[in-house]
Amino acid sequence: MKFKLTKLSVATMAMLLAWSLPAGAQQIPGPEDATDDSTIVYPASYFSEFLPVSVNDMLSRIPGINLAMGRGRGGPGGGGNRGRRGLGSGEGEVLINGQRVTGKNSGGRDQLDRISADQVDYIEIIRGTSENIDIRGGGQVVNVVLLDVLSTSSTTVEIRSDRSRDGTIDTGGQLSYSGQSGDLNYLLHLEASPRYNASQSREFSYDPDYNLQEIRYEDSIRDELEYQVSGNVGYRFDGQVLQLNALYETRGDSPSSRDRGIYDLVNDRIHQQREDNNSKRYSWEVGGDYERDFAGAGTYRFLFLANDREFQYTRNRSDLLDDGKVPNLFLHNLGRDRERIARTSFTFDVADRQGLEIGLEGAQTIRDSGLRMGLDIPGERSPAFGNLVPVAVDNSGSKVEEIRYEGFAMHNWRLNPRMSLESSMVLETSTIEQSGDVFNSRDFEFVRPQVDYRFDITPSLQLRARIEKDVQQLSFSDFSASSDNSDDDQNTQAGNPDIRQEQSWRYELNLEMRLPNNLGVVNSQLWYRDLEDVIERVDVSPSPDDLRSARGNIGDGKRYGLNLDVSTRLPMLGMPNALLTTGIRLGDSEIVDPFLGQKRRQPGNERWSTNVGFRNDMVEQGLTYGMFYAHSSNGGSGRTEIDIIDIEERIEDPFLMAFVEKKAFENFTFRLESRNITESEYCRKRTRFVGATADGIVEEIEHYCNGSGMELAFRVSATF
Repeated sequence: MKFKLTKLSVATMAMLLAWSLPAGAQQIPGPEDATDDSTIVYPASYFSEFLPVSVNDMLSRIPGINLAMGRGRGGPGGGGNRGRRGLGSGEGEVLINGQRVTGKNSGGRDQLDRISADQVDYIEIIRGTSENIDIRGGGQVVNVVLLDVLSTSSTTVEIRSDRSRDGTIDTGGQLSYSGQSGDLNYLLHLEASPRYNASQSREFSYDPDYNLQEIRYEDSIRDELEYQVSGNVGYRFDGQVLQLNALYETRGDSPSSRDRGIYDLVNDRIHQQREDNNSKRYSWEVGGDYERDFAGAGTYRFLFLANDREFQYTRNRSDLLDDGKVPNLFLHNLGRDRERIARTSFTFDVADRQGLEIGLEGAQTIRDSGLRMGLDIPGERSPAFGNLVPVAVDNSGSKVEEIRYEGFAMHNWRLNPRMSLESSMVLETSTIEQSGDVFNSRDFEFVRPQVDYRFDITPSLQLRARIEKDVQQLSFSDFSASSDNSDDDQNTQAGNPDIRQEQSWRYELNLEMRLPNNLGVVNSQLWYRDLEDVIERVDVSPSPDDLRSARGNIGDGKRYGLNLDVSTRLPMLGMPNALLTTGIRLGDSEIVDPFLGQKRRQPGNERWSTNVGFRNDMVEQGLTYGMFYAHSSNGGSGRTEIDIIDIEERIEDPFLMAFVEKKAFENFTFRLESRNITESEYCRKRTRFVGATADGIVEEIEHYCNGSGMELAFRVSATF
């Protein structure tokens, strides 16, 4: 009943907004009509009064763009492409000139801030399906079409300055140069992103009778700056298209420190600790695609992707005593991820209004990992372990490699001018092999069917239904031991070489209504996930006296929910260029806990969440202001993670940000942004047990909160 009432109230509000526009009132500029009723076309002239700088500036003025971009779709654990595998999953929902940008870290969405608005001819919101669209994400697709001119170029520059809670000013900036020369288009992007962070935390520890035993205060500082270089080149010739893109990013040495005060109330003493840590990270990615049209006989596509990411994290913890600093913990965690994917396909018409795509995809994924730990215990000390005694960690060094092949066929059928049906079948086979401290080799086979049906009930009302078998991509970091930086009493986390892919049957039903006069969009979605081999923490203890857990498969489960979204303009309030976007997610889940043997919700699947976004363009003044608010439910097992020796409940505060933006001097934009105005914190209640959690003997209860306070950001950007 609550779901029905909420749905009714949101839909009623949208209707009232639509009908409240009085006759003869100022009409809001609308998109152009397209020959395909399922496609909405926004010409560049639609955005001209807003003086946009980038494609993202243009998109932010489109009602319901959050739905078209896939944000907010699927609910808690319910949608999107998180954890999807391969190049055929439709990551991104963004095309540029009808082509996807092949990349996982440098895909189409990443280009939207880098392409200047003066290069755009029009933007399409594609609500239908077609064999000619090289993205199949189950939702809508945004296609950014650039001007077809002989020669043009544009340069966008942005300088930013961030102020953290401790008063530190961190600066950065970016430069984008894009253009076209004949059939050649190109984009070069340079960026330095400040990532300085200063946070404070506190923890109160109680005994089972809730008598306060200990208080901890901690100040953390991370000094980090990320550098990124990326480029894209595209060339069209004789019915052929060739696109290449590349990315390199590095964070170099990123030192961080933690100063911790521990107040032992039982023994009436104060203990000081200091951590001097450091992290490094670099990655690169190269992707591309080639397409050839055989003059009506069909279209051939080839896509490839190769990437490499390496990171290191070193943790040095010391006790601060009267006679100096005494090290007591050294952890060095390193990992390297590599991926190579190639995909080839041929698309052709098999009958009137029917198209078929058949193809093959192959992928190699590799992860190398290593963990070294040193402790202040009796034994021979080593400089490679922070001048502490080396301690062996089970399954701490390994290489995990997956070789995957899949054959696929996708059939697209335009049943009539108002209905379309897309179906596909993927046959996948893979081998995962782990070597190093542990050797294990396993073979997998999956059959992944999918059906997508769309019905344009009216030009403004569309029904979408989708059924799909999904196989999640494994995180190979779960296969071997890693450091645990969130628990001072537990230095490492165990790995699990026997973990399998989580599978699910995904069911979605969408009803989308576009309000008249381009007033807005109302969308409702019912979703259900039938889960198999759910991945959470499982018992991997070598003995009853050595309790350990790792991520593994706990059995079957289910998730389900309802999403309601409204995005509308507000002319009835005298603000024709104001855009209000709201979303409500209602959901639940059910699994059987492996430690307690009882039914509960899945962690990270809260009962409800909501968000509200607002922006208003005061065109004559060249001024824009807005805000974003998000909140979700706390309490209940949807926020609780049960482990072998403890139970954690996560609590989060509401989040609020606001901004004001001013256009000046023709091509300059000044933006002041305040993030986390509510100074929200991440909090955790952890209950530790004597022995296993299932025994129910409470040892300690911890209340922990951490926050970075409010942050300010000032940006100046210009296009030339």
